[in-house]
Amino acid sequence: MSVVELFPTLRNLSRAEKLSVMQFLVQELASEEEALLLQPGATYHVWSPYNSHNAAHSLSALLEEDRQTSDA
Repeated sequence: MSVVELFPTLRNLSRAEKLSVMQFLVQELASEEEALLLQPGATYHVWSPYNSHNAAHSLSALLEEDRQTSDA
């Protein structure tokens, strides 16, 4: 059954029934989102600034450049 076919049926529901349908849909969406979140016991790769000497050098150069332009 398509969504378009559901609309007339949903329109005929009582207010309480419509709220129940909304609650059901929200719970369904929430359970689908949980599958996308971090899972217990899983391993995830995380970027770390340690051993990022090129990044440190670039940041240092930018800070030095900013300091020189601020002092001028």
